[in-house]
Amino acid sequence: MAHGWEGAVLRLMRGKDYAFTVIGTEQVTERYRRVHLSDGGLLAAVPPHPTMWVRLWFAREGKPHQRAFTLVDPDPVAGTFALEFALHDGVASDWARTAAPGDTIEATLQGTGFDQPEPAPARLLLIGDPASLPALNSLLDAFPATPATIWFETPHPTDRVLPVRTDADRHDLRLVERIDDGGHLLKQVRAELPAVLGDPETAYIWAACDTATTRALAAYLRREAGVPRRRVHALGYWRATA
Repeated sequence: MAHGWEGAVLRLMRGKDYAFTVIGTEQVTERYRRVHLSDGGLLAAVPPHPTMWVRLWFAREGKPHQRAFTLVDPDPVAGTFALEFALHDGVASDWARTAAPGDTIEATLQGTGFDQPEPAPARLLLIGDPASLPALNSLLDAFPATPATIWFETPHPTDRVLPVRTDADRHDLRLVERIDDGGHLLKQVRAELPAVLGDPETAYIWAACDTATTRALAAYLRREAGVPRRRVHALGYWRATA
């Protein structure tokens, strides 16, 4: 598939193209699907890091469209990883619903990275939802001994059983129903975060929800909660539509 002007821009930015092959699938819930893939040489060329992501290419009405997805359990030795899809209407979900062993998908690696917080976090404060669950889990894996409080927004009742990789001894998982287009999540974080924040200089806050909610969270954390910009990572993972 030709990647159009977006692909041309990514090539200019030294993006690297790969082809992944489906080796298995899992239906985690009715609205969440995991696709296992061989990496086409990706992990041998670029060692994995927390929240590592790639751009997958899909065709819609004959035109190329790219969407970003976080690698799940990347294994450089086996050359495999998984991708997880919060299913909704769209070309990526349509592909995931029908993906079968032997299918291939084109991808570009460009833009991924992770800045290790210094000093190491005394506590993780993570705010996410089904779309950002793979990245959230990768952070829990990367800091296995660090206490964490997780606010996890659940747009649908089945999202409450999604596999958040928590340990009861170190992690406090708070499931938050999606109400008022993310307003309920924002209200709950504002009410509860001061009690668990501790020293803002040693906390690490990671927020990845819909773009508008994430923007509001970032403003609150920096302007009202007094968390230094370098201790906050906030990135909108999707855009809510009317």
